[in-house]
Amino acid sequence: MPDHFTIEEARKTLREILPWIEEVMTIRDAILRLQPENWPLVQSTAGNGGSPEASRLVKDFDRLDRLVHRIQATGAILKDIDRGLLDFPAFRNGREVYLCWMYGEQDLAFWHEVEAGFAGRQPLSSF
Repeated sequence: MPDHFTIEEARKTLREILPWIEEVMTIRDAILRLQPENWPLVQSTAGNGGSPEASRLVKDFDRLDRLVHRIQATGAILKDIDRGLLDFPAFRNGREVYLCWMYGEQDLAFWHEVEAGFAGRQPLSSF
């Protein structure tokens, strides 16, 4: 796992972890879709040994946790699960910046200053 990525390394890593990101987004969507009905389930089963529904929810959260750790182990930073936002630390002119990708984008095409965040994204053509 590199501490900092070149554009090529970040693109290669992105291709490798894309299936994990897609699974993260699928699990996230399923959890959110069931969210209103899950809270009473969690409350009612907390003290009585659980239920099949609660067990399934726990499995979803466990899988989500494993996927997030697997993604982070590559050196990529999962910044926002809601948007599927990834940053790859890189250097530009001797300063640390982030190469930035968001779920649904076809390729790694943006970068931003560390302090600027997502709002400061710029096209890689300016890198």
